[in-house]
Amino acid sequence: MAVRKDTIYQKFLSPLVNNFLIDQEAMRRFRSSIDWEAQSDRLTNPTLVYPEYYTSGNFHGIEGGYLTIGAAVTYDAITQYALSPNETWVRKALVDAIQVRPRRILDLGCGTGSMTLMLKQAFPQAEIIGIDLSPYMLVCAEAKAKTAGLNIQWRHDNAEKTGFPDASFDLVTIALLFHETPPQISRGILQEIFRLLIVGGQVVILDGNQKTWRQTEWLTEIFEEPYIKSYAKGNIDAWLGAAGFGKVETEDIWWLHQVSSAVKPLLDRYSEIIPEVNHNLPNWDNDSGHYPAPAY
Repeated sequence: MAVRKDTIYQKFLSPLVNNFLIDQEAMRRFRSSIDWEAQSDRLTNPTLVYPEYYTSGNFHGIEGGYLTIGAAVTYDAITQYALSPNETWVRKALVDAIQVRPRRILDLGCGTGSMTLMLKQAFPQAEIIGIDLSPYMLVCAEAKAKTAGLNIQWRHDNAEKTGFPDASFDLVTIALLFHETPPQISRGILQEIFRLLIVGGQVVILDGNQKTWRQTEWLTEIFEEPYIKSYAKGNIDAWLGAAGFGKVETEDIWWLHQVSSAVKPLLDRYSEIIPEVNHNLPNWDNDSGHYPAPAY
């Protein structure tokens, strides 16, 4: 599939970003520092069957989507500008929405692990597993976790069918996944999350602001994203309710983003919810060494 040339990024932003905002030499060093074939083979799940939607579209305007080394290497560099006004502030909003004291956390569609690393820093005693469909993204995630000295498990799997037993987690997170999946797939993932959570467990979702994107259509034309317009027309709150969740709420984050959260209920009892939790969050200022991205 050819890369679209009519997106705002391709027409106007790509020359600026590639020539002035991204350290191309640092990306080249990072790419050459890894034996991608060996590391991706080691992480690849040989029984995984890629869903059709994942192999047929160009995500972030990259031909071949996330099943390429180039997508993995450039993802963090691009995303730090896509999550305005500041990537760390936006991602921290997901952490701030967590109301449980998690013992086991599952981060679905973890990509290069930026969100997963922040979760481990916020909850160092929790067991954390990151899942993604791209072995190349997982190679980046593993390298970042190793550099940060964080013990995180990485799995090459499909968020629709994770294979974990029922009630395996008390927190499931998703960051920047649903605008890259068809709505019916997103709803299926929420059903899988409902199965995976214990009673009182929480799901927290960070993604683009659906209301803003509906009202400002040009925002959906910045990158080539095959499912972004159908995502913008949807409603995560409604999807969560349909999947059986309770205490559903969505908060606008810097106008462009939103954080949605919900709880797996048992009648009207939410035994695991803690009204106020001190996360003992690390310092994630831009100058801090804890900043989770980019990878290089």
